[in-house]
Amino acid sequence: MAVNRRRTLAVATFNVNGIRTRLPHLIAWLRQEAPDVACLQELKAVDEGFPRAELEAEGYHARWVGQRSWNGVAVLTRGEPAEEVRRSLPWDPGDSHARYLEVDAFGLRVACLYLPNGNPQPGPKFDYKLKWFDRLIRHARKLHALEQPVVMAGDYNVVPTDEDIYNPRSWRKDALLQPESRERYAKLLEAGWVDAIRERHPDDRVYTFWDYFRQHWERDAGLRIDHLLLNPAAAARLKAAGVDRWVRALPKPSDHAPAWITLAGATRPARRRRGA
Repeated sequence: MAVNRRRTLAVATFNVNGIRTRLPHLIAWLRQEAPDVACLQELKAVDEGFPRAELEAEGYHARWVGQRSWNGVAVLTRGEPAEEVRRSLPWDPGDSHARYLEVDAFGLRVACLYLPNGNPQPGPKFDYKLKWFDRLIRHARKLHALEQPVVMAGDYNVVPTDEDIYNPRSWRKDALLQPESRERYAKLLEAGWVDAIRERHPDDRVYTFWDYFRQHWERDAGLRIDHLLLNPAAAARLKAAGVDRWVRALPKPSDHAPAWITLAGATRPARRRRGA
């Protein structure tokens, strides 16, 4: 009789900036790092254009919400399919943006999100960002109260503090650094969500995004806007967190690099590749 062994479970988030354009990069990353759960944002593809067959060939099942030209989110799970919980945030039935997907997988509740950018601000795009953020905060109260471990992972389009950006001076007018954006992110932490990367790297400069201008990647002039927030049940199992910077160094990459965590106490039949 086969005996299950307790292993770590890897959960990652990656803004691919066009899943068809970056599909070779995505597959290379999945092969090398083998996350058990991968939350993807900015698919820029309709549902019919999602590369389901290519990902299944790599051993991944997918749930996704597509949208033409922009937005779009997906959750990939290695070896077994996830159970879909919801495909959008509540409290705005008229919101047509594909920005949220919630699933159950491997005993976790995983929320994959792509928070609005909000630029230019002030203006309607920034107003939408704040309203969307308020809906997330409201829904997050219910997720936080769950007994099962919950991970809210994605591109939050928020630089939480000045320690999360190479130099805030030239970004002060950007929606990512506005006090209203930062206050809402802080509100999540005050409610008991744990910022996994900051929890494991309290004093380090950790970046997940480098734009394509002024040699920001080459100069390591980055921002941290991709976050994995954990409820108490998940935070108690946190073992490690980091960023796969090598993906950003590939030719014609996304301007984001995958961020990841490992959680203890997961039962997985397959061999893990990433160390805890």
